[in-house]
Amino acid sequence: MLQSEPFIEVGILHHQQIEFALNGEFLLNGTDEIVPGYYKAIWTAKGILFRGEVYDALSFTPMQYSNSFDLYNVTIGIQFHWEREEKQCFPGELKVISDGEKIWAVNRVLLETYLASVISSEMKATASTALLRAHAVISRSWLLAQLAGSQKKKNTHLQELTSGEIIRWFDREDHLLFDVCADDHCQRYQGITRVSAPQVTNAVQYTRGEVLMYDGEICDARFSKCCGGISERFENCWEDMPHPYLVPVYDREDESLMPHLVDEREAENFIRNLPEAFCNTVDESILNQVLNNYDRETPDFYRWQIKYTQKEIASIIKNRLNTDLGDILDLKPLFRGDSGRIIRLQIVGSYRSIVIGKELMIRRTLSPTHLYSSAFVVDKEVGFDGIPVLFTLTGAGWGHGVGLCQIGAAVMGSQGYTYNQILSHYFKHAELKKIY
Repeated sequence: MLQSEPFIEVGILHHQQIEFALNGEFLLNGTDEIVPGYYKAIWTAKGILFRGEVYDALSFTPMQYSNSFDLYNVTIGIQFHWEREEKQCFPGELKVISDGEKIWAVNRVLLETYLASVISSEMKATASTALLRAHAVISRSWLLAQLAGSQKKKNTHLQELTSGEIIRWFDREDHLLFDVCADDHCQRYQGITRVSAPQVTNAVQYTRGEVLMYDGEICDARFSKCCGGISERFENCWEDMPHPYLVPVYDREDESLMPHLVDEREAENFIRNLPEAFCNTVDESILNQVLNNYDRETPDFYRWQIKYTQKEIASIIKNRLNTDLGDILDLKPLFRGDSGRIIRLQIVGSYRSIVIGKELMIRRTLSPTHLYSSAFVVDKEVGFDGIPVLFTLTGAGWGHGVGLCQIGAAVMGSQGYTYNQILSHYFKHAELKKIY
């Protein structure tokens, strides 16, 4: 077990050229003092070019704890509908390393400092104290579980290919040059760019060293924006390895009447309606606490709807699967998870049919970016020739739905639940323990 707070290394930027600014004095590779200012590091076949000299690697260590550095053209929301570039500011050490084709900007930072940024990047710093504390615990747990698991062989981006079937899941693969990346693939980390309130720092300090544990191991705690009413099992989204603390949770006070959403009729009834749940809210004061400005560009969370013409959906699927199915005749759920998310979907085309899964594969296949979730039902408008001319997808939730539901937890916090109660609600059978 850990005895003290660890350092972690976060991969932030991957380009041929990295532009950055040092805000204060730094030491280059432990010896040469570098004054504040704007700099460039450029990849070359011989090494990293910096100020006219070539280096194998660069390390900029702050001479004072309060010194920081800026990185330019940092892409956030990679492959999602809110993708954009920003200038971001980071504490700690800047490392520039080559992978043989480009260079990486890597931030070496203490874990608890990293967490303050993650919580502020995943939501607004003005969220309730209970939610901030709960998120500090699960983000810390997730990170330490990944670092512990990196010593083991992990199966990631796996796929099973059979005749007419593609089943894939996209979990975090182990990075070779650093511990975690800075985008949604791992956890959103945007340095001190978003840390704007003392309550974030207080939440991290209050829960310092606290993690969720199950059977002697740190929990691989997961979270998403909105479960849509019921959370999903781990194995329905990733590897077929049940996690007893990541099981379906009815996102409400009374969980005794949880519907059986693996049944198609119950799932359709649930998705087409607005059942009571913590995450069923339109309270702007709560949503504004939890969601950053770019998240608010998505107007609907609990229930949403999207329409595709025949031409649009056939083109999207062809581009995504790199295969022409012809006209799309039907989208048939073959297996749903406990949250109503489709885990295996049959796409029926006029040329051929194909079965795809798991949930993220489905979300990617049916959208130029990502569907908000795979918990949806389909309505078709059919033309005179019997071929659908319009598909309407009515869906529930945003994200994979496993573990903590951020909007639901925000509502719980606003209703007076403590962070311990929020964690107990979403992570059944897990224990809260302090490990350093």
